[in-house]
Amino acid sequence: MDKLEDFLKYSVLFSYYSELFPKKKRQYLELYLEENSSLSEIAEQYGVTRQAVFDNIKKGVQKLDEYESKLGIFEKEKELKGKLEYLRKNFTMENLEKIIQDFDYTE
Repeated sequence: MDKLEDFLKYSVLFSYYSELFPKKKRQYLELYLEENSSLSEIAEQYGVTRQAVFDNIKKGVQKLDEYESKLGIFEKEKELKGKLEYLRKNFTMENLEKIIQDFDYTE
């Protein structure tokens, strides 16, 4: 992860998919993505090498991409947010009905 944008993306994805990870990998990702711990700090805390932490985080990030490509929760939320922002600026009952139809919400 080189860019802040990537870091933020994976932090959000982790908030959605964290429970799908085994305990140890989830702990590494939580420390890295949510608590901003360095690889060295995590390695020291768990008594493992920095490389082991790096490998686990790298595999975890790949898994986050895989989960998102299969489930698409993050993309669906972004789409919904965009439609709601549009509705806020252009509210009409017709626009509201269109958004409801787009999401195929039925009573």
